[in-house]
Amino acid sequence: MNIVVTGSLGHIGQPLTAELVQKGHTVTVISSNPERREAIEALGATAAIGSLEDAGFLIATFAGADAVFAMVPPNYAMPDQVAYYRQIGTNYARAIRQSGVRRVVHLSSYGADLDKGTGFILGSHHVENTLNELPDVNLTHLRAAYFYYNLYSFVDMINQQGIMGAIYGGDDKLIMVAPSDIAAVAVEELETSGSSAARTRSTIRYVVSDDRTASEVARVLGEAIGKPDLTWVTVSESQTKDALTSSGMPASLVTNLVELGSSIHNGTLREAYDLHQPVVTGKVKIEDFAQDFAAVFKR
Repeated sequence: MNIVVTGSLGHIGQPLTAELVQKGHTVTVISSNPERREAIEALGATAAIGSLEDAGFLIATFAGADAVFAMVPPNYAMPDQVAYYRQIGTNYARAIRQSGVRRVVHLSSYGADLDKGTGFILGSHHVENTLNELPDVNLTHLRAAYFYYNLYSFVDMINQQGIMGAIYGGDDKLIMVAPSDIAAVAVEELETSGSSAARTRSTIRYVVSDDRTASEVARVLGEAIGKPDLTWVTVSESQTKDALTSSGMPASLVTNLVELGSSIHNGTLREAYDLHQPVVTGKVKIEDFAQDFAAVFKR
């Protein structure tokens, strides 16, 4: 198959591209960074250097593809993250429609079913809805859980305060995922062309590696770094907002982070997952990730 991978060689793109090439597929990787060309070609893929904000570039790159892995890479330089997601989602839809691609695997997020109160995740909600309007496309939304690597953001706090703290914590439940597990599911989905008939609905597949409480996560990480008494405490919305604002973070990012954290704390972000597919399918557990966390912490 001729497959286009967006997202460059990031946490997901690198293992995804490597496995697709190993399986004999012709892979084109989109990257905005010309310096990535050599690494992409070293994997046996073709580099397409350009911007996802350029619909014409996407149309040309998607031409002749059998399938596309579509994700919206984070771009925190954009003041309005949700508007950025909308723009990239619209560009994807236009390129898919005009190039005639029939198989699309979209990296979404758990909580994308909700139309408010989820911060950045609202962007995934809009992209899902935009892609769902495409006719004659076999579409799968991969609703990924909380990325393990987000836990690295607590390293400084652990060093300086001896705790983990966020709007969510304690007995709040976290569904988490490793990028390698997302890549494995994406390969499986991309190789499934599905029916050639027009589809009126998309398929949703949750990708989760582990499901633990925040306290359990703190215990596992604490044991790995030699701090077995490490705890994960909850911090109020107002305290979190004040701290983020004091750090100089733009107001729009503060609002998104507070909304996202609150939706994890009150459980709304994972409600659809719990109702429809409370199944952990990934191989990488928190104990596995803890070894990587410990290596970073010790550095």
